[in-house]
Amino acid sequence: MKNKTLIFSLAFLLVAVLLFALPSHKETAITAMSLPLAGKQLKNEVAEKELIKKFRHENTWLQEIKSKQNWVNNDVIKVPKQGAAPNVLINNQVYPIVSNKREDDYVTLSLNKYETENTEVTADELYALAYEKLSDVQVQHREELEDKTASHALYSISPDKKTAQTPILETTGDADENGRKKLTSKDVINLKKALDKLAVPKKGRVLVLCSDHVADLLEEDRNFKTQYQNAIDGVISKSYYGFTTYESLDTPEYNDSLEKLPFESLNTGRTASVAFFKNNTAKATGSVKRFMRAEEDDPEYRKNTLGFRLYFICVAIKDEGQAALVSGKAA
Repeated sequence: MKNKTLIFSLAFLLVAVLLFALPSHKETAITAMSLPLAGKQLKNEVAEKELIKKFRHENTWLQEIKSKQNWVNNDVIKVPKQGAAPNVLINNQVYPIVSNKREDDYVTLSLNKYETENTEVTADELYALAYEKLSDVQVQHREELEDKTASHALYSISPDKKTAQTPILETTGDADENGRKKLTSKDVINLKKALDKLAVPKKGRVLVLCSDHVADLLEEDRNFKTQYQNAIDGVISKSYYGFTTYESLDTPEYNDSLEKLPFESLNTGRTASVAFFKNNTAKATGSVKRFMRAEEDDPEYRKNTLGFRLYFICVAIKDEGQAALVSGKAA
């Protein structure tokens, strides 16, 4: 009798422990719902980190510009503006030496927002293809963002119009079949002289040539042709009349008044090459967001939908060093 009572007590105790250890139906439901959401969030975070990691603008003129991530907070960049520089005294005999306070300031700018249009990949495509199309689509989105930010960056740091601090020179070579005057090595020398007069430091000058001007120099300057053929990592020459020289297919265009046309304007202007002093420019990347709807969440069409949003900026901190060579027109 005692043995039966003991067995019954132990069985009751075991059932009680099991009931206490098991989660309630409500807790089980919450856990089951949160797991897929956590998985999606993790996949997005991994894809976003991967995009930032590989977002480098390698082998382009943009690699010359220093990244200022420490200036960015909440997709806003706070650009410092230095106050007046001190005077330098030579063989001073007057004391006490004058003391001045340097008044610095800041310019606050929102980073530009770049968004890709969505790409759709159906479940049938993924089943039939021999490669991972979704991964390939993500790489394509990153490359398009790199191209667009680079072309917009060059537009942003090029001079808006000709001023005393931002020289814009017209090319002076022979006219081609369209009446465009070709760029000559002498024009590049004249650009160097213009920056010399403005006391732009010689170390750190960068010249980004448009395709027309590259072709002109290849035709006219044998030394440039040799350097172009031996280009490494996108750099044409590290000492072409004092400029580190690159080529770009996406340079800004100017009108006949030598004013810059709007970015991606439908109007055709004059082709131009852009020069800048790299220490007076800055770039920064802000947040990136992947937008993804998986085929499991689209029972009607059973397709994956993917897109990205990226914040980025490239700006000229000072006008000093901004310049352009604009194609001249035959009379």
